[in-house]
Amino acid sequence: MLGKEKLSDIANQVLKLSSADQTEVLIFSNDEHLTRFAVNTIHQNVSETDVTVRVRAVFGKKTGVASGNDLSDKALQKTVKSAEMAARFQQDNPDFHSLPKPQAAREVDAYFEPTAVCAPEKRAQGATAICTMSRENNLEAAGAFSTAVNELMVVNSLGTAAYHCGTIAHIVTVIMGETSSGYASADAMDVSKLDPAAVGRVAVEKALRGQNPSEIEPGEYTVILEENAVADMLGLLGYLGFDALSVQEGRSFMNGRFGEKITGDNITIWDDGYDTRGLMLPFDYEGVPKQHVTLIDRGIAKGVVYDSFTAGREEGKVSTGHSLPAPNTWGPVAVNLFMAPGQATKEEMLASTEQGIWVTRFHYTNPLHPVKTVITGMTRDGTFLIEDGQITRPLKNLRFTQSILEAFDRVEMLGSELKLIKSDWENFATCAPAAKIRDFRFTGTTEF
Repeated sequence: MLGKEKLSDIANQVLKLSSADQTEVLIFSNDEHLTRFAVNTIHQNVSETDVTVRVRAVFGKKTGVASGNDLSDKALQKTVKSAEMAARFQQDNPDFHSLPKPQAAREVDAYFEPTAVCAPEKRAQGATAICTMSRENNLEAAGAFSTAVNELMVVNSLGTAAYHCGTIAHIVTVIMGETSSGYASADAMDVSKLDPAAVGRVAVEKALRGQNPSEIEPGEYTVILEENAVADMLGLLGYLGFDALSVQEGRSFMNGRFGEKITGDNITIWDDGYDTRGLMLPFDYEGVPKQHVTLIDRGIAKGVVYDSFTAGREEGKVSTGHSLPAPNTWGPVAVNLFMAPGQATKEEMLASTEQGIWVTRFHYTNPLHPVKTVITGMTRDGTFLIEDGQITRPLKNLRFTQSILEAFDRVEMLGSELKLIKSDWENFATCAPAAKIRDFRFTGTTEF
Protein backbone atom coordinates (compact mmCIF):
# COMPACT_ATOMS: atom_id res chain seq x y z
CA MET A 1 0.00 0.00 0.00
CA LEU A 2 1.46 3.33 -1.07
CA GLY A 3 -1.03 5.51 0.81
CA LYS A 4 -2.79 8.78 0.05
CA GLU A 5 0.24 11.04 0.53
CA LYS A 6 2.48 9.13 -1.86
CA LEU A 7 -0.20 8.86 -4.55
CA SER A 8 -0.95 12.58 -4.18
CA ASP A 9 2.73 13.40 -4.69
CA ILE A 10 2.78 11.33 -7.89
CA ALA A 11 -0.39 12.93 -9.21
CA ASN A 12 0.77 16.47 -8.46
CA GLN A 13 4.11 15.76 -10.14
CA VAL A 14 2.24 14.71 -13.28
CA LEU A 15 0.13 17.88 -13.21
CA LYS A 16 3.28 20.01 -13.06
CA LEU A 17 4.68 18.20 -16.10
CA SER A 18 1.57 18.80 -18.21
CA SER A 19 1.13 21.69 -20.62
CA ALA A 20 -2.44 20.74 -21.55
CA ASP A 21 -5.43 23.03 -20.99
CA GLN A 22 -6.78 20.46 -18.52
CA THR A 23 -5.17 17.32 -17.11
CA GLU A 24 -6.52 14.33 -15.22
CA VAL A 25 -4.39 11.80 -13.34
CA LEU A 26 -5.88 8.44 -12.43
CA ILE A 27 -3.76 6.11 -10.29
CA PHE A 28 -4.47 2.48 -9.46
CA SER A 29 -2.36 0.82 -6.78
CA ASN A 30 -3.02 -2.88 -6.22
CA ASP A 31 -1.58 -5.41 -3.77
CA GLU A 32 -3.15 -8.77 -4.68
CA HIS A 33 -2.54 -12.32 -3.47
CA LEU A 34 -4.07 -15.57 -4.68
CA THR A 35 -3.85 -19.21 -3.66
CA ARG A 36 -5.04 -21.57 -6.38
CA PHE A 37 -5.87 -25.26 -6.06
CA ALA A 38 -6.82 -28.10 -8.42
CA VAL A 39 -7.21 -31.89 -8.14
CA ASN A 40 -7.53 -31.43 -4.36
CA THR A 41 -4.05 -29.87 -4.14
CA ILE A 42 -2.73 -26.35 -3.76
CA HIS A 43 -0.55 -25.80 -6.79
CA GLN A 44 0.05 -22.07 -7.00
CA ASN A 45 0.53 -19.03 -4.80
CA VAL A 46 0.74 -15.70 -6.60
CA SER A 47 1.39 -12.19 -5.31
CA GLU A 48 1.28 -9.11 -7.48
CA THR A 49 1.92 -5.50 -6.56
CA ASP A 50 1.49 -2.88 -9.25
CA VAL A 51 0.82 0.80 -9.78
CA THR A 52 -0.69 2.25 -12.96
CA VAL A 53 -0.69 5.96 -13.75
CA ARG A 54 -3.21 7.00 -16.40
CA VAL A 55 -3.05 10.55 -17.78
CA ARG A 56 -5.81 12.30 -19.71
CA ALA A 57 -4.73 15.49 -21.50
CA VAL A 58 -7.25 18.01 -22.83
CA PHE A 59 -6.66 20.69 -25.45
CA GLY A 60 -9.92 22.49 -26.14
CA LYS A 61 -12.26 19.70 -27.21
CA LYS A 62 -9.50 17.21 -27.97
CA THR A 63 -8.53 14.54 -25.44
CA GLY A 64 -5.80 11.94 -25.32
CA VAL A 65 -4.89 9.23 -22.84
CA ALA A 66 -1.67 7.39 -22.01
CA SER A 67 -0.69 5.12 -19.14
CA GLY A 68 2.30 3.35 -17.60
CA ASN A 69 3.50 1.67 -14.44
CA ASP A 70 6.99 3.17 -14.22
CA LEU A 71 7.05 5.88 -11.52
CA SER A 72 10.42 7.35 -12.38
CA ASP A 73 10.54 11.04 -13.33
CA LYS A 74 11.54 10.24 -16.89
CA ALA A 75 8.76 7.67 -17.34
CA LEU A 76 6.08 9.97 -15.92
CA GLN A 77 7.20 12.74 -18.25
CA LYS A 78 7.00 10.33 -21.18
CA THR A 79 3.46 9.29 -20.19
CA VAL A 80 2.38 12.93 -20.02
CA LYS A 81 3.88 13.73 -23.43
CA SER A 82 2.27 10.65 -24.96
CA ALA A 83 -1.16 11.72 -23.68
CA GLU A 84 -0.61 15.23 -25.01
CA MET A 85 0.50 13.96 -28.40
CA ALA A 86 -2.53 11.66 -28.61
CA ALA A 87 -4.80 14.59 -27.80
CA ARG A 88 -3.29 16.90 -30.43
CA PHE A 89 -3.93 14.32 -33.16
CA GLN A 90 -7.60 13.87 -32.24
CA GLN A 91 -10.56 15.58 -33.88
CA ASP A 92 -12.65 17.95 -31.79
CA ASN A 93 -15.44 16.24 -29.87
CA PRO A 94 -18.29 18.78 -29.83
CA ASP A 95 -19.99 16.99 -26.91
CA PHE A 96 -16.97 17.31 -24.62
CA HIS A 97 -17.19 20.32 -22.30
CA SER A 98 -14.73 19.91 -19.44
CA LEU A 99 -13.23 17.63 -16.87
CA PRO A 100 -15.35 17.60 -13.69
CA LYS A 101 -14.93 20.37 -11.17
CA PRO A 102 -14.07 19.30 -7.60
CA GLN A 103 -16.81 17.80 -5.47
CA ALA A 104 -16.34 16.37 -1.98
CA ALA A 105 -17.03 12.63 -1.65
CA ARG A 106 -17.69 11.38 1.85
CA GLU A 107 -15.26 8.74 3.07
CA VAL A 108 -16.27 5.12 3.51
CA ASP A 109 -14.75 2.47 5.74
CA ALA A 110 -13.87 -0.13 3.12
CA TYR A 111 -10.40 -1.08 4.40
CA PHE A 112 -10.15 -4.10 6.69
CA GLU A 113 -6.80 -4.93 8.24
CA PRO A 114 -7.39 -8.73 8.41
CA THR A 115 -7.72 -8.77 4.62
CA ALA A 116 -4.76 -6.48 4.04
CA VAL A 117 -2.39 -8.58 6.16
CA CYS A 118 -3.85 -11.99 5.30
CA ALA A 119 -0.92 -14.42 5.12
CA PRO A 120 -0.56 -17.17 2.53
CA GLU A 121 -0.84 -19.69 5.38
CA LYS A 122 -4.40 -18.50 6.10
CA ARG A 123 -5.41 -18.80 2.46
CA ALA A 124 -3.75 -22.23 2.37
CA GLN A 125 -5.75 -23.34 5.41
CA GLY A 126 -8.97 -22.29 3.68
CA ALA A 127 -8.06 -24.04 0.45
CA THR A 128 -7.01 -27.16 2.39
CA ALA A 129 -10.35 -27.32 4.17
CA ILE A 130 -12.12 -27.41 0.79
CA CYS A 131 -9.70 -29.91 -0.74
CA THR A 132 -9.87 -32.25 2.26
CA MET A 133 -13.65 -32.30 2.22
CA SER A 134 -13.62 -33.00 -1.51
CA ARG A 135 -11.04 -35.79 -1.22
CA GLU A 136 -12.96 -37.49 1.58
CA ASN A 137 -15.96 -37.75 -0.75
CA ASN A 138 -13.95 -39.06 -3.73
CA LEU A 139 -14.39 -35.80 -5.61
CA GLU A 140 -11.95 -33.29 -7.11
CA ALA A 141 -11.80 -29.66 -6.03
CA ALA A 142 -10.51 -26.71 -8.00
CA GLY A 143 -10.72 -23.05 -7.21
CA ALA A 144 -8.99 -20.07 -5.63
CA PHE A 145 -8.82 -18.00 -2.46
CA SER A 146 -7.70 -14.40 -3.02
CA THR A 147 -7.23 -11.23 -0.99
CA ALA A 148 -6.43 -7.73 -2.22
CA VAL A 149 -5.90 -4.13 -1.24
CA ASN A 150 -6.89 -1.63 -3.94
CA GLU A 151 -6.10 2.08 -3.90
CA LEU A 152 -7.61 4.63 -6.27
CA MET A 153 -6.53 8.25 -6.66
CA VAL A 154 -8.12 10.80 -9.00
CA VAL A 155 -6.62 14.29 -9.34
CA ASN A 156 -7.24 16.90 -12.03
CA SER A 157 -6.05 20.39 -12.80
CA LEU A 158 -9.41 21.90 -11.81
CA GLY A 159 -8.90 20.93 -8.18
CA THR A 160 -10.41 17.45 -7.95
CA ALA A 161 -8.52 15.27 -5.47
CA ALA A 162 -10.17 12.00 -4.42
CA TYR A 163 -8.62 8.98 -2.70
CA HIS A 164 -10.07 5.61 -1.75
CA CYS A 165 -8.60 2.44 -0.29
CA GLY A 166 -10.53 -0.79 0.00
CA THR A 167 -10.01 -4.50 0.55
CA ILE A 168 -11.71 -7.55 -0.93
CA ALA A 169 -11.50 -11.28 -0.23
CA HIS A 170 -12.89 -13.91 -2.59
CA ILE A 171 -13.32 -17.69 -2.44
CA VAL A 172 -14.59 -19.78 -5.33
CA THR A 173 -14.60 -23.53 -5.92
CA VAL A 174 -15.94 -26.07 -8.38
CA ILE A 175 -16.13 -29.65 -7.08
CA MET A 176 -16.10 -32.33 -9.79
CA GLY A 177 -17.41 -35.88 -9.73
CA GLU A 178 -17.45 -38.38 -12.57
CA THR A 179 -20.92 -37.28 -13.66
CA SER A 180 -21.54 -34.10 -11.68
CA SER A 181 -20.19 -30.80 -10.44
CA GLY A 182 -20.94 -28.36 -7.65
CA TYR A 183 -20.20 -24.66 -7.29
CA ALA A 184 -19.96 -22.23 -4.41
CA SER A 185 -18.40 -18.81 -3.80
CA ALA A 186 -18.20 -16.06 -1.20
CA ASP A 187 -17.01 -12.45 -1.15
CA ALA A 188 -16.40 -9.95 1.63
CA MET A 189 -14.33 -6.85 2.28
CA ASP A 190 -13.29 -8.44 5.58
CA VAL A 191 -11.67 -11.85 5.08
CA SER A 192 -12.57 -12.86 8.63
CA LYS A 193 -16.22 -12.91 7.54
CA LEU A 194 -15.55 -15.75 5.10
CA ASP A 195 -15.91 -19.44 5.98
CA PRO A 196 -13.98 -21.54 3.44
CA ALA A 197 -15.24 -24.81 4.93
CA ALA A 198 -18.84 -23.67 4.49
CA VAL A 199 -18.14 -22.75 0.87
CA GLY A 200 -16.61 -26.17 0.27
CA ARG A 201 -19.49 -27.92 2.00
CA VAL A 202 -22.07 -26.33 -0.31
CA ALA A 203 -20.12 -27.28 -3.44
CA VAL A 204 -19.47 -30.85 -2.25
CA GLU A 205 -23.14 -31.40 -1.41
CA LYS A 206 -24.17 -30.20 -4.87
CA ALA A 207 -21.64 -32.50 -6.54
CA LEU A 208 -22.84 -35.49 -4.51
CA ARG A 209 -26.50 -34.73 -5.11
CA GLY A 210 -25.89 -34.11 -8.82
CA GLN A 211 -24.47 -37.55 -9.67
CA ASN A 212 -25.93 -39.41 -12.65
CA PRO A 213 -28.18 -36.60 -13.94
CA SER A 214 -31.10 -37.31 -16.23
CA GLU A 215 -32.63 -35.36 -19.08
CA ILE A 216 -35.77 -33.28 -19.11
CA GLU A 217 -37.63 -31.88 -22.10
CA PRO A 218 -37.06 -28.20 -22.83
CA GLY A 219 -39.97 -25.91 -22.11
CA GLU A 220 -41.24 -23.31 -19.69
CA TYR A 221 -40.72 -24.17 -16.03
CA THR A 222 -40.94 -22.52 -12.67
CA VAL A 223 -37.35 -21.98 -11.52
CA ILE A 224 -35.66 -21.24 -8.24
CA LEU A 225 -32.55 -19.26 -9.12
CA GLU A 226 -29.81 -18.98 -6.55
CA GLU A 227 -28.25 -15.56 -6.00
CA ASN A 228 -25.44 -16.02 -8.52
CA ALA A 229 -27.90 -16.64 -11.35
CA VAL A 230 -29.99 -13.60 -10.41
CA ALA A 231 -26.83 -11.48 -10.19
CA ASP A 232 -25.87 -12.62 -13.68
CA MET A 233 -29.13 -11.26 -15.09
CA LEU A 234 -28.89 -8.10 -13.00
CA GLY A 235 -25.38 -7.40 -14.27
CA LEU A 236 -26.50 -7.91 -17.86
CA LEU A 237 -29.28 -5.36 -17.37
CA GLY A 238 -26.62 -2.90 -16.29
CA TYR A 239 -24.61 -3.69 -19.41
CA LEU A 240 -27.62 -3.50 -21.73
CA GLY A 241 -29.24 -0.27 -20.74
CA PHE A 242 -29.03 1.20 -17.24
CA ASP A 243 -26.71 3.92 -18.61
CA ALA A 244 -27.31 7.29 -20.24
CA LEU A 245 -25.20 6.59 -23.33
CA SER A 246 -27.31 3.64 -24.45
CA VAL A 247 -30.44 5.76 -23.93
CA GLN A 248 -28.96 8.65 -25.90
CA GLU A 249 -28.05 6.26 -28.71
CA GLY A 250 -31.52 4.67 -28.70
CA ARG A 251 -30.38 1.13 -27.86
CA SER A 252 -31.53 0.80 -24.24
CA PHE A 253 -34.52 -1.18 -23.04
CA MET A 254 -35.35 1.96 -21.02
CA ASN A 255 -35.92 4.09 -24.15
CA GLY A 256 -39.44 5.48 -24.26
CA ARG A 257 -40.42 3.59 -21.11
CA PHE A 258 -39.46 5.92 -18.26
CA GLY A 259 -42.35 6.10 -15.84
CA GLU A 260 -43.82 2.88 -17.20
CA LYS A 261 -44.05 -0.54 -15.61
CA ILE A 262 -41.40 -2.85 -17.07
CA THR A 263 -41.15 -5.57 -14.39
CA GLY A 264 -43.23 -6.96 -11.54
CA ASP A 265 -44.19 -4.77 -8.59
CA ASN A 266 -41.77 -6.66 -6.34
CA ILE A 267 -38.70 -5.60 -8.35
CA THR A 268 -36.68 -2.59 -7.18
CA ILE A 269 -33.14 -2.11 -8.50
CA TRP A 270 -30.68 0.63 -7.63
CA ASP A 271 -26.99 1.52 -7.71
CA ASP A 272 -25.21 2.80 -4.60
CA GLY A 273 -21.47 2.97 -4.02
CA TYR A 274 -21.98 3.82 -0.33
CA ASP A 275 -24.14 0.84 0.67
CA THR A 276 -22.19 -1.16 3.27
CA ARG A 277 -23.62 -4.43 1.94
CA GLY A 278 -21.79 -3.98 -1.35
CA LEU A 279 -18.23 -3.39 -2.47
CA MET A 280 -18.12 0.26 -1.50
CA LEU A 281 -16.63 2.84 -3.85
CA PRO A 282 -17.41 6.49 -2.96
CA PHE A 283 -16.51 8.14 -6.28
CA ASP A 284 -16.00 7.24 -9.93
CA TYR A 285 -12.93 7.26 -12.15
CA GLU A 286 -13.31 11.02 -12.70
CA GLY A 287 -13.42 11.71 -8.96
CA VAL A 288 -17.16 12.52 -8.98
CA PRO A 289 -19.01 11.35 -5.84
CA LYS A 290 -21.40 8.49 -6.44
CA GLN A 291 -25.11 9.14 -6.12
CA HIS A 292 -27.76 6.65 -5.13
CA VAL A 293 -29.62 6.05 -8.41
CA THR A 294 -32.96 4.25 -8.43
CA LEU A 295 -33.17 2.43 -11.75
CA ILE A 296 -36.41 0.46 -11.32
CA ASP A 297 -38.80 1.28 -8.48
CA ARG A 298 -41.44 -1.36 -7.76
CA GLY A 299 -41.48 -2.30 -11.42
CA ILE A 300 -41.42 1.26 -12.81
CA ALA A 301 -38.52 2.43 -15.01
CA LYS A 302 -37.06 5.39 -13.11
CA GLY A 303 -33.57 6.41 -14.15
CA VAL A 304 -30.12 5.66 -15.53
CA VAL A 305 -26.57 6.52 -14.50
CA TYR A 306 -24.48 9.36 -15.97
CA ASP A 307 -20.85 10.34 -16.27
CA SER A 308 -19.70 13.90 -17.00
CA PHE A 309 -19.67 13.34 -20.78
CA THR A 310 -23.22 11.98 -21.08
CA ALA A 311 -24.53 14.53 -18.58
CA GLY A 312 -23.09 17.29 -20.75
CA ARG A 313 -25.14 16.09 -23.70
CA GLU A 314 -28.47 16.71 -21.91
CA GLU A 315 -29.80 19.96 -20.54
CA GLY A 316 -30.02 20.01 -16.76
CA LYS A 317 -28.24 16.68 -16.16
CA VAL A 318 -25.23 16.14 -13.91
CA SER A 319 -22.89 13.20 -13.50
CA THR A 320 -24.15 10.61 -11.02
CA GLY A 321 -20.57 9.40 -10.46
CA HIS A 322 -20.53 6.42 -12.81
CA SER A 323 -17.70 7.04 -15.26
CA LEU A 324 -15.19 4.41 -16.31
CA PRO A 325 -11.50 5.19 -16.89
CA ALA A 326 -10.85 7.19 -20.05
CA PRO A 327 -10.76 6.48 -22.93
CA ASN A 328 -14.21 5.00 -22.51
CA THR A 329 -16.51 3.87 -25.32
CA TRP A 330 -18.87 2.04 -22.93
CA GLY A 331 -20.31 5.13 -21.34
CA PRO A 332 -21.24 5.26 -17.65
CA VAL A 333 -21.82 1.92 -15.91
CA ALA A 334 -23.77 0.96 -12.78
CA VAL A 335 -21.03 -0.93 -10.92
CA ASN A 336 -22.68 -1.29 -7.49
CA LEU A 337 -26.03 -2.85 -8.34
CA PHE A 338 -28.60 -3.97 -5.78
CA MET A 339 -31.95 -5.73 -6.03
CA ALA A 340 -34.33 -5.31 -3.13
CA PRO A 341 -34.79 -8.56 -1.17
CA GLY A 342 -38.10 -10.19 -0.39
CA GLN A 343 -39.22 -12.14 2.67
CA ALA A 344 -38.78 -15.78 1.65
CA THR A 345 -36.09 -18.31 2.42
CA LYS A 346 -34.95 -20.69 -0.30
CA GLU A 347 -36.49 -23.50 1.74
CA GLU A 348 -39.85 -21.73 1.59
CA MET A 349 -39.48 -21.24 -2.16
CA LEU A 350 -38.77 -24.94 -2.55
CA ALA A 351 -41.69 -26.02 -0.39
CA SER A 352 -44.08 -23.85 -2.41
CA THR A 353 -43.06 -25.32 -5.78
CA GLU A 354 -45.13 -28.20 -7.14
CA GLN A 355 -42.88 -28.74 -10.16
CA GLY A 356 -39.84 -26.76 -11.22
CA ILE A 357 -36.08 -26.58 -11.68
CA TRP A 358 -33.46 -25.49 -9.15
CA VAL A 359 -30.58 -23.56 -10.75
CA THR A 360 -27.26 -22.93 -8.99
CA ARG A 361 -25.79 -20.54 -11.53
CA PHE A 362 -25.62 -19.61 -15.21
CA HIS A 363 -22.71 -20.09 -17.59
CA TYR A 364 -21.71 -18.20 -20.73
CA THR A 365 -24.69 -15.86 -20.79
CA ASN A 366 -24.83 -13.53 -23.77
CA PRO A 367 -27.35 -11.01 -25.10
CA LEU A 368 -29.40 -11.85 -28.19
CA HIS A 369 -31.71 -8.80 -28.33
CA PRO A 370 -30.53 -5.92 -26.11
CA VAL A 371 -33.69 -3.81 -26.39
CA LYS A 372 -35.89 -6.77 -25.45
CA THR A 373 -33.23 -7.95 -22.93
CA VAL A 374 -33.27 -11.44 -24.44
CA ILE A 375 -30.26 -13.47 -23.33
CA THR A 376 -29.10 -17.03 -23.75
CA GLY A 377 -26.85 -19.26 -21.69
CA MET A 378 -26.71 -22.54 -19.82
CA THR A 379 -27.25 -23.78 -16.31
CA ARG A 380 -24.18 -25.13 -14.55
CA ASP A 381 -22.79 -26.90 -11.47
CA GLY A 382 -26.02 -27.98 -9.84
CA THR A 383 -29.34 -28.21 -11.72
CA PHE A 384 -32.12 -30.22 -10.08
CA LEU A 385 -35.74 -31.21 -10.63
CA ILE A 386 -38.28 -30.05 -8.04
CA GLU A 387 -41.42 -32.11 -7.43
CA ASP A 388 -43.99 -31.59 -4.70
CA GLY A 389 -41.82 -29.14 -2.82
CA GLN A 390 -38.69 -31.29 -2.80
CA ILE A 391 -35.57 -31.75 -4.92
CA THR A 392 -36.05 -35.23 -6.37
CA ARG A 393 -33.27 -35.80 -8.91
CA PRO A 394 -30.36 -34.11 -10.70
CA LEU A 395 -30.77 -32.83 -14.25
CA LYS A 396 -28.42 -32.46 -17.15
CA ASN A 397 -27.72 -28.82 -17.86
CA LEU A 398 -30.20 -26.87 -19.93
CA ARG A 399 -29.87 -23.99 -22.37
CA PHE A 400 -32.21 -21.05 -21.77
CA THR A 401 -33.35 -18.21 -24.03
CA GLN A 402 -35.18 -15.67 -21.94
CA SER A 403 -36.00 -11.97 -21.71
CA ILE A 404 -34.69 -10.66 -18.39
CA LEU A 405 -37.47 -8.11 -18.05
CA GLU A 406 -40.09 -10.77 -18.77
CA ALA A 407 -38.50 -13.02 -16.15
CA PHE A 408 -38.49 -10.16 -13.62
CA ASP A 409 -42.16 -9.61 -14.43
CA ARG A 410 -42.92 -13.17 -13.32
CA VAL A 411 -41.04 -13.27 -10.00
CA GLU A 412 -43.26 -14.94 -7.42
CA MET A 413 -40.89 -14.90 -4.43
CA LEU A 414 -37.62 -13.17 -3.54
CA GLY A 415 -35.05 -14.26 -1.00
CA SER A 416 -34.82 -12.36 2.26
CA GLU A 417 -31.00 -12.16 2.13
CA LEU A 418 -28.69 -10.41 -0.32
CA LYS A 419 -25.45 -12.03 -1.45
CA LEU A 420 -22.42 -9.94 -2.44
CA ILE A 421 -21.02 -11.21 -5.72
CA LYS A 422 -17.85 -9.61 -7.06
CA SER A 423 -17.44 -9.26 -10.78
CA ASP A 424 -14.24 -10.17 -12.60
CA TRP A 425 -13.87 -6.42 -13.17
CA GLU A 426 -12.17 -4.54 -10.37
CA ASN A 427 -14.55 -2.77 -7.95
CA PHE A 428 -17.65 -4.08 -9.76
CA ALA A 429 -20.10 -5.99 -7.58
CA THR A 430 -23.75 -6.99 -7.38
CA CYS A 431 -25.93 -7.72 -4.37
CA ALA A 432 -28.78 -10.03 -5.31
CA PRO A 433 -31.38 -12.26 -3.64
CA ALA A 434 -32.51 -15.69 -4.76
CA ALA A 435 -35.71 -15.71 -6.81
CA LYS A 436 -38.59 -17.98 -7.71
CA ILE A 437 -39.76 -17.24 -11.26
CA ARG A 438 -42.57 -18.88 -13.21
CA ASP A 439 -42.50 -19.77 -16.93
CA PHE A 440 -38.75 -19.51 -17.37
CA ARG A 441 -37.96 -20.60 -20.93
CA PHE A 442 -35.52 -23.47 -21.55
CA THR A 443 -34.82 -24.06 -25.25
CA GLY A 444 -32.31 -26.91 -25.34
CA THR A 445 -30.43 -29.63 -23.50
CA THR A 446 -26.81 -30.62 -23.12
CA GLU A 447 -24.96 -33.93 -22.83
CA PHE A 448 -23.68 -33.31 -19.31
